[in-house]
Amino acid sequence: MAAFDPWDPAFVADPYPAYAELRATGRVHWFEPSGQWLVPHHADVSALLRDRRLGRTYMHRFTHEEFGRTPPPPEHEPFHTLNDHGMLDLEPPDHTRIRRLVSKAFTPRTVERLKPYVDALAGELVDRLVAAGGGDLLTDVAEPLPVAVIAEMLGIPESDRAPLRPWSADICGMYELNPSEETAARAVRASVEFTEYLRGLIAERREEPGDDLVSALIAAHDEGDRLTEQEMISTCVLLLNAGHEATVNATVNGWWALFRNPGQLAALRADHSLIPTAVEELMRYDTPLQLFERWVLEEVEIDGTVLPRGAEVALLFGSANHDPAVFAHPDRLDLARRDNPHISFSAGLHYCIGAPLARVELAASLRALLERAPSLTPAGDPERKPNFVIRGLAGLAVRV
Repeated sequence: MAAFDPWDPAFVADPYPAYAELRATGRVHWFEPSGQWLVPHHADVSALLRDRRLGRTYMHRFTHEEFGRTPPPPEHEPFHTLNDHGMLDLEPPDHTRIRRLVSKAFTPRTVERLKPYVDALAGELVDRLVAAGGGDLLTDVAEPLPVAVIAEMLGIPESDRAPLRPWSADICGMYELNPSEETAARAVRASVEFTEYLRGLIAERREEPGDDLVSALIAAHDEGDRLTEQEMISTCVLLLNAGHEATVNATVNGWWALFRNPGQLAALRADHSLIPTAVEELMRYDTPLQLFERWVLEEVEIDGTVLPRGAEVALLFGSANHDPAVFAHPDRLDLARRDNPHISFSAGLHYCIGAPLARVELAASLRALLERAPSLTPAGDPERKPNFVIRGLAGLAVRV
């Protein structure tokens, strides 16, 4: 267990050797610093994501006291109101109802209709990078693409988009292990500001509906069911946060992996038909979301260890995606890998609703960089963000 230290920069830079130790020494491990059971094997992670004895919340069945947990501090309430009304942190029947309604607005056709916009924007961003002779791949391409796409989908005007990424980053800080009070204060402030902005945008769209996702969420109904205003706000924030945090990190993590595997990068440059499998492999190889949590609602046994009701489980996506029981040569980057059941988009009823859009965005930026910046190279080693759960680079300087 000494190898698993999510607050150690060396571990965050390369957690995969520690995962190998965890897998070799057992199927479940108690981690005292965060009070969680770590689950490192693909088969167990995949099964537990689908196991209804576990849940993203327990509030649909128990009070905090009944579950043996302390309620969050009252000063954190704006964050929890925002977070707890989104699909990601709800269980049936509320999750089922909200996902059904959101799915009516967030359809495959909606994503397909966006594809020309995504491709054109990726091309424009890469052209600017090339014209400048290089820059920061994160701030120049990886970040602006998904932020603009989800803002375009939601109908957020360009003039209002500047705070979106800072709000998202501050809110997502609460998903790290044992966040500090300073992190919580930033998340609360961002939650209040983002909520107020979206409340105003929803009011505008009620008066004048447009061809955008906010208008579609207002209109979505099913057998008399509609989304409440708070559910709409929480859905918009979830789509923005999940819709670009993972994509940004997958892009820069992916390019850093390509730079460190020049043979694979050369193969991709020679054959762009590899892009679809390359997207899947890059998501697997250096997973942007390393850990996903579940609460034990009913006692579960793993390999003789009983996890009691009230326990918290940390499902290690990054470890599962490197499990040699599932992936041949898991520590090898193989852009042509066909058998690739990675779980970077989760599984079960909480499978990422935005996965099709993420794939479109990742493929678009990858293709644009391969075609328009064919000699892209790193300009030094990148700095890494300290975050472990949502793991990525602070920047990636490149030359063209």
